[in-house]
Amino acid sequence: MRQNEICFDGRVAIVTGAGNGLGRDYALNLARRGASVVVNDLGVDTRGQPLGENGESAAQKVVREIESTGGKAVACHESCATREGGSAIVQAALDAFGKVDIFIHNAGFLRNGPFETQTDAQIKAIMDVHLLAGFYVGQPAFAAMKRNGYGRILMTSSASAFFGMPWQANYAAAKLGLAGLVNAIALEGKSHGIQANGLLPAGSGRLGRGDGEMDWPEGLMAAVPDGMEMIAPCMRNAYVTPMVLWLVSERCKTSHSFYSATAGRFAKIFIGATQGWLSDFDTPPMPEDIERHMAEIDDVSTFEMPHIVFDEFRPIIAAHRARLEKKGG
Repeated sequence: MRQNEICFDGRVAIVTGAGNGLGRDYALNLARRGASVVVNDLGVDTRGQPLGENGESAAQKVVREIESTGGKAVACHESCATREGGSAIVQAALDAFGKVDIFIHNAGFLRNGPFETQTDAQIKAIMDVHLLAGFYVGQPAFAAMKRNGYGRILMTSSASAFFGMPWQANYAAAKLGLAGLVNAIALEGKSHGIQANGLLPAGSGRLGRGDGEMDWPEGLMAAVPDGMEMIAPCMRNAYVTPMVLWLVSERCKTSHSFYSATAGRFAKIFIGATQGWLSDFDTPPMPEDIERHMAEIDDVSTFEMPHIVFDEFRPIIAAHRARLEKKGG
């Protein structure tokens, strides 16, 4: 390994959905840089249907690749979408390697469809494998990290959640739920050496292929901007994995943050609050008052980035104090 290269010697990583696509790339590169890896994967396609060939699971194949180059890995076929499965995944890491340092929640598939027709099955399947799995694997992983005073957690969110995408109400809701989970566990983990971040990736995994397996509304492609062919060569895993490796590395001190890794552009994605309009504290406003001040409410030229619920109150208190001082002066 080159001098000053980020390495994971002695670290133990769990990667869900690591049998194919981005997860496979994460697992291979973590192992290549010294990590022992739990390769978790059921071996399913974008719709959650079983895959498999020659009796070897996707997870076992990745483990074989890692071991062939001298790395350490174990396959785990438990479902991250159940509490029992999540506990078993973490236990696999503890049994094989004695600890958990890194948890990357990458597993997922799609069940696209119009919002008004999405069934309980479509909604629950997505919530289970995306959002609930963040709890089911995350809770025992967090507990193990807490015992050792160190941890790196990375949840895979999505541009669909932060920005919107038609026919993905179930997926977007689950992925934005993971963002809320990141915010909470980053705060709870801070005093225990545990960092948590979220990623909005665009790679060449199973969810990113335009292979006709996914349902989309008619005419959606008309919204694709001109020039996509220019950035298409960068819509690959190689332009996502570096951000992942950085965020789960010991050298990274960032937590409570979200990053996009899309077509070679790496950017922080954030939720902010505008300066807004401060109403009269003595008399509650009317809807007409809101209407008159919408330009101020919507003005994004000045904004705050709260990192805990209490932070939203600070500029409001400051503005109220300033108003009182102005009246008194």
